[in-house]
This record gives sequence, C-alpha cells and structure tokens, in this order.
Amino acid sequence: MNKHTLAAHESLDIHEVLNFKTLCLAKSKLMQGIVFDQDLRALMQKDVEQSMQAIAELQAIYKNAPFQAPIPQTRPTPIIN
Repeated sequence: MNKHTLAAHESLDIHEVLNFKTLCLAKSKLMQGIVFDQDLRALMQKDVEQSMQAIAELQAIYKNAPFQAPIPQTRPTPIIN
C-alpha cells in the first residue's frame, strides 16, 4: 500500500471531522446575522476564517483516502449581513 494512502479508519475519522467542521462553519456564518454584539460577531468571524482554513487542510488530507464521498465546493453564506 502507498505510504501516502490513509487507512480505512483514518479516512472515516477525517470524513467525520470534515463534516463536523463544515457544520460549525455553517452555524457560525448563520449566527453572525443575528448577533448584535460586535465583539462576539468578530469572534465568530475569526472562527469562520479558521474553520475555512481547517476545512481546506482536511480536504487536502482526505484526498489520500482509498475511498471518498464527494465534498461540495460551495460554502454557506449568512442569511442576513
């Protein structure tokens, strides 16, 4: 087996973390629309930026999985700006 290929259990773990980070990103982006405190909104924006970076890194690792589920390329956007 190629040393850069993930084991099946590693692939599943990465997939689960990727799903979790995607849900967290969506929640932070959506909640920004209803938060009035500027400090909290700034903290949520920082979380969005860090989550997007983490998702990109996880996607790069997930490409080494022996099997894959499709990853949507679109990102959630806030309902209210």
